[in-house]
Amino acid sequence: MIKVILSGSGGRMGAFVADGIEKENEMQVVAGVDKFNNGQKFPVFKNFSEITNDADIIIDFSNPALLDSLLDFAISKKIPVVLATTGYSDEEISKIKEASKLIPIFFTFNMSLGVNLICSLAKKAASVLGNSFDVEIIEKHHNQKLDAPSGTAIMLANAVNSVFDNKMNYEYDRHSKRQKRSQNEIGIHSVRGGTIVGEHEVIFAGKDEVVSVSHSAFSREVFAVGAIRAAKFLFGKDNGIYDMNDIMNF
Repeated sequence: MIKVILSGSGGRMGAFVADGIEKENEMQVVAGVDKFNNGQKFPVFKNFSEITNDADIIIDFSNPALLDSLLDFAISKKIPVVLATTGYSDEEISKIKEASKLIPIFFTFNMSLGVNLICSLAKKAASVLGNSFDVEIIEKHHNQKLDAPSGTAIMLANAVNSVFDNKMNYEYDRHSKRQKRSQNEIGIHSVRGGTIVGEHEVIFAGKDEVVSVSHSAFSREVFAVGAIRAAKFLFGKDNGIYDMNDIMNF
């Protein structure tokens, strides 16, 4: 039985993960971390320092502000971590990479297997189409999302950019420019409205033809499913940083 600490247990994603784990025969949530207790079936603590339960893994769907305390606790207890929270800064990502030298960490900008698949497809398309096609990325999310562009949009852009030896520049907004689009840029555009769960499209626009790859999430449950799958994968792994590519190649 894999014993799970669920960080962000009082949130909507925490509820999805808890429900998903309850259906699993080989996993169990033994504790939650959240400032709210919404009547969960497991004990909920306001911070990591209060936890007394033994655990095998942490699944985090909380807030970047909790990163330091989460990593300190995980390192002290030698507990692997699945980081499903978005909106990390470059400095915070550096902390995650440093921590992965001491514990196993699963870190990705999006927990959906489908999103990670289109990331691979976009990378393949970029290698085939080359720099004769302009690349534009459009991401759409609900009106409560705090960060823009989404971490997934950046992940897609980075995947495409890696094909071009990371020489492409990211153009987030063109309203202040009155000039033609340069060849060495990737346009990234954000839409926020309503209850859109998450939509991402990578457009390759060439002469007289357009190729696009896209993904739409219709429920946040897909991210919970991915996080649970990541936890199963990470259990028993050596120290290091892992992502969905490791699962897809597993």
